[in-house]
Amino acid sequence: MNRLVLAALLIPAVAAPLAHAQADGIRVTVQQDLAIARPSETISIPWKDVNAALPGAMVQKIAVKDARGRVLPHQVTNIAPQAKDPKNEGVAYGELLFQHSFAPGEKSANFTIERIDGVAPPFPIKTFARQVPERLDDFAWENDKIAHRTYGPALAAPAPAGVVKEVLVTSGLDIWFKRVGYPIVDRWYNKGHDHYHKDQGEGMDMYNVGKSRGAGGIGVWSGETLYPGVNYATFKILANGPIRTVFELHYAPWDANGRQVSEVKRFTVDAGQWFDRIDSTFTASGDGPLTVAVGLNKTPADKGQSPKIATTRDGKVLLQWVEQSTNDAFGTAVVLPAAEGFAQDALNDLIVAKATPGTPLRYYAGGAWRRAGEITSRELWQREAATVAARDASPVRVTIAPTKGN
Repeated sequence: MNRLVLAALLIPAVAAPLAHAQADGIRVTVQQDLAIARPSETISIPWKDVNAALPGAMVQKIAVKDARGRVLPHQVTNIAPQAKDPKNEGVAYGELLFQHSFAPGEKSANFTIERIDGVAPPFPIKTFARQVPERLDDFAWENDKIAHRTYGPALAAPAPAGVVKEVLVTSGLDIWFKRVGYPIVDRWYNKGHDHYHKDQGEGMDMYNVGKSRGAGGIGVWSGETLYPGVNYATFKILANGPIRTVFELHYAPWDANGRQVSEVKRFTVDAGQWFDRIDSTFTASGDGPLTVAVGLNKTPADKGQSPKIATTRDGKVLLQWVEQSTNDAFGTAVVLPAAEGFAQDALNDLIVAKATPGTPLRYYAGGAWRRAGEITSRELWQREAATVAARDASPVRVTIAPTKGN
């Protein structure tokens, strides 16, 4: 049965137990300083703090409620947890996650975390990632706004003699544009390769990657030449929805202008966001920082197009708005908080920063399609990218305190 349908069937059955929460709980206050709207803000609380306030609390035995008493979807991760939970006390978790959309001017919001007598429902899946071995080990991921994929070693491998096989060597990032909020990765792959190159109501793959950086790939920049890695070597999924998906792609060492460089790229994919957060951690031979560049393909439109591409280079933001002759307009962008300037090579527009080996370099990459009906102009896409930069510079502050309920 479809996971969303299953969730919908189960929610009414648990509504009554959720309403009869036990007495002890936690009051959560989330504050922020921005005056702009802050939709789908993911609020993270270390599970050790939840466990300290509610000893023995279990992921399936809590409810998160807003100030009006409405039950919110929540997720508990096991990223970097305590290895074991021998006393069954609920300590072997990572973070409790839920979301709130701050209205313009809203500076504070309150929530409660309560024990429940029943079992917390499975919430609708809004983020998802998996390797796709049935399509030459693509790695694909999505949220309720946009989908992406990148490519593994099977696609890079030469075709054996007498075998017809696609070969592409690139660490660029692809986009699948969506028109629906439900997951589509499995649906599109299961219907067969090339099905998703036509919009049949859910969206389509119309973005061109080739050997470029696609929409947010990275490389080492010499000042004149970009030295990118190749297809990812291995992957690791750390959390997989319903609110946040986290995974890592590991890239084997490559020669970057005389230095041996490797990369671990951690993606954080949150529901309700057009941009993914990417933390790239490099190792490198030799001393000193690396100069790296994140790119957008200069020719991102699908085959047969004569697009008009408007490129914005503004502080921390590299952005494209692409008007196509068919399939409508789309935007791509990179937000790089540590940006020091812009560059370009034959394939890519680039935004440049220094990266210290062993220290994650954070950036954001995303896209939006006018046909989805939300980001319908270049101005709106520029505003969205600026909002991402502002949110990164001004994270929310979370405080918690034990409370007594009814």
